Amino acid sequence: MQNKKAAVMTSVALGSALLLLFLGVASVHQVGPGHVGVVTHWGAVQPETLPEGVHTMLPGKTRIHDIDVRIRKMEASAGASSRDLQVVNSRVVLNYVVDQDQAALVFQRLGVDYENTVIAPSVQESVKAATARFTAEELITKRPLVKQGIFEDLIERLGREHILVSDFSIVDFKFGAAFNKAIEDKQVAEQKALRAKNDLDRIRIEAQQEEVQATARALAREIEAGAEANANRLLGQDLTADVLTLRATEKWDGRLPQVSGGGQGLFVDLGVVTQ
Repeated sequence: MQNKKAAVMTSVALGSALLLLFLGVASVHQVGPGHVGVVTHWGAVQPETLPEGVHTMLPGKTRIHDIDVRIRKMEASAGASSRDLQVVNSRVVLNYVVDQDQAALVFQRLGVDYENTVIAPSVQESVKAATARFTAEELITKRPLVKQGIFEDLIERLGREHILVSDFSIVDFKFGAAFNKAIEDKQVAEQKALRAKNDLDRIRIEAQQEEVQATARALAREIEAGAEANANRLLGQDLTADVLTLRATEKWDGRLPQVSGGGQGLFVDLGVVTQ
């Protein structure tokens, strides 16, 4: 009888110890690094949050929900149409963080799956709105402006839900086959136009060079002709007296002049026969 009573007492003590252990474990909650604890009493969200560390609570009445308040990264793909009705598929990256001071309100309004219920749809809407303001070509040439527009729109949209956007990036744009073909054709046309312009520039330069060379040749001939004429003129002036003497010599028959006199005076016959 005593052994049976002792066994019962032992079982009760062991049960009490286990109950106390369970209550002790259940009344302790650890909020992990980078998180805050949102407290609910009988399911009602309390405005105050708990910081990182170990906290006690009353099992059954109180629950603590961990909310991540670190910067998180989300990648998404968004399909949209440009202003010129080209199909554009964008791949984007968003960095965001829950406003730590409003974590209880975020939990109360959005729960813990806010990335899928709020952030992802907001990204889709912002990308579509921004894409529709630009042509497909402008999405490429004005990419920083497109990015800034989406970034500012997301700040406003998510800020209303106490989710702070820290950064946004456009990883890639992908266009339809028709647009890619149009871009390729445009590049080919631009290359042909550039080659044609280069050919025209080359022909014009060659023509100008030929014109300069022809002018130089004409000027050289003019200078040469003037120099030759001037040389002949000078040569003619120098040779006139010598030529006359030579011709007189050629006509002399070798007789010495004859001198005769009379009442009228002296007469000299040079012996030059005039033909």
